[in-house]
Amino acid sequence: MTKTFEIDGKKIPYEEGQTIMQAASAAGVYIAHLCHNPQFTPHGSCKLCTVKVNGRNCSACTFPASEGQNVTNVSKELNEDREKITQMLFVEGNHFCPSCEKTGNCQLQAVAYHLNMTDNHYPHFFENREVDASHPDVMIDHNRCIFCTLCVRASEEVDGKNVFAISGRGIDKRLIVNSKSGLLKDSELDGNDCAAHICPTGAILIKRTGYSVPIGQRIYDHAHIDAVALASEGEVHDL
Repeated sequence: MTKTFEIDGKKIPYEEGQTIMQAASAAGVYIAHLCHNPQFTPHGSCKLCTVKVNGRNCSACTFPASEGQNVTNVSKELNEDREKITQMLFVEGNHFCPSCEKTGNCQLQAVAYHLNMTDNHYPHFFENREVDASHPDVMIDHNRCIFCTLCVRASEEVDGKNVFAISGRGIDKRLIVNSKSGLLKDSELDGNDCAAHICPTGAILIKRTGYSVPIGQRIYDHAHIDAVALASEGEVHDL
């Protein structure tokens, strides 16, 4: 007998060991997220995927699915909280979409559209963080990092390296490079590494490829983020 739980009144089948996010995605139900990627160990850092499970707030990407759960994914309260989180991510970094090379391919931007976010609401309060362009093929604009840890997990779990880490807490949190100098040029990062291509914003960019795909022809210019995310989950499950 297939085990199921409910999301917004819809029955969702699941396999033992699956998270709510995994089961929902397999059933074609999108739950907003930024730090989740089906290739890597769930982390639960962005909190966009917060849902109510039997009335209690839980991160869908880390919370296990179980029989009889009643999950709320779409509600006024949850969507307002997600919008506030996204607005805070925008003002905590230099996310001016019209001037960013990642526009149209940026998951943060696409999530903002998905949530019908029309402004940043909060005043910008980020400090000017450094840009590390020391590597011959890859650069980091620390002003755009949202601390999703995708590059950290990609480097460890896919590339078999340990190039990135997160240091500090709160306003002092930073993405750091594990090299003697702290610079990307002295790390083990290769331009073909998964960690060099996984960033959901414009924080990690491949050099000499800017605007090779014109604006208007990019991923989220012609597809909504929920469709892209669910398709990506399906591709991983088919591997």
